[in-house]
Amino acid sequence: MAKKFIQSYKQNYISEKDDVKPNKLRLYNIIYEADTPAGKLFDVLLLILILISVADVMLESVKEFKQQYGFILRLLDWSITILFTIEYIVRIYVLTKPKKYILSFFGIVDLLSILPTYLSLFIVGSQSLSVIRAIRLIRIFRILKLVRYMGEANTLLRAVLSSRVKIFVFLGFVFILTIIVGSIMYVIEGPSAGFHSIPRAVYWAIVTITTVGYGDIAPQTAIGQLIAALMMIVGYGIIAVPTGLITADIAIEKSKNRKNKNCENCNNEIKDEHAKYCSECGKRLT
Repeated sequence: MAKKFIQSYKQNYISEKDDVKPNKLRLYNIIYEADTPAGKLFDVLLLILILISVADVMLESVKEFKQQYGFILRLLDWSITILFTIEYIVRIYVLTKPKKYILSFFGIVDLLSILPTYLSLFIVGSQSLSVIRAIRLIRIFRILKLVRYMGEANTLLRAVLSSRVKIFVFLGFVFILTIIVGSIMYVIEGPSAGFHSIPRAVYWAIVTITTVGYGDIAPQTAIGQLIAALMMIVGYGIIAVPTGLITADIAIEKSKNRKNKNCENCNNEIKDEHAKYCSECGKRLT
C-alpha cells in the first residue's frame, strides 16, 4: 500500500528528478489521501469548517443577526478564511507540480472560497460571494466513500454529451414555439390582460409550457384560454422528450460498459477478460 501511494505521488505530483521529501510526503498523506486515518480526520475537520463558514455567511445575510452579532460573525469569517488560506498554501507547498492542483476544479474552488473576504477590504459587497464555499462540500464524496458512484456519474455525463445535438434541436423547437405562441397571445389578449409586450407574452408561454404556472398573467378571452389549455397539454409531452433522449443514451452507455467490462464500483476498465476482481478497487466482477 505504501509503495503504491509513493508511486502515485511521484507520477502525479513530482518530476522524476525530484526526491520525495519526508515532510512533504507526510503532509501530502494527510491532505490528499482520504483513505488514511490522518487524511480522514483532516477532511472531517475541513468539512466542519466549511459548514461553519457557510452558516456564518447565511447568518450574516439576516439583518437581525448582523446587527446583534456582526462583530462575532466577521471575526469568525476572518478566522476561517485565514485557516483556508493556510490550507491552500500548504496544498501548493507539498507539490512540486502545483499547477496541476491550482488549475484543477477543487483548486479553483479553494481559491475562490478565500478571495471574497480579502476583496471585501477593497470592494463593498463582495463579502456575500463567500457562499461559494458551499461548493467545497463536494469533498464529502471522498470522506463517505461515495467515489464508487462516480462511475455512474460518468455514464450519465457521457449519455448527456451523446444526446446534446438532439437536445439542442429539441430546445430550439421549444424556443421557436414559445416565441410564436407568445406573439399570438400578445395580439389576442393585449395589454388589458397583462400581455404588455411580446417578451412578456413569451415569458407567459414559457411558464405555461413548462407547467409551472405562476398565475401572474392569465388569458381572459375564450381563444386565449383555449391556446393556454393546448400549451399545457403539449407541455406534458415536452417534459418527457429530453428524459427519453437521455434515458436511451444511458442504456447505450451501459451496454458499452458491459461490452468493455468496466468495474461497476470504480468504472475502471478491465483489460483482462478472465479477471474476477478489479485491479483498481478489488471488487468482485459480476
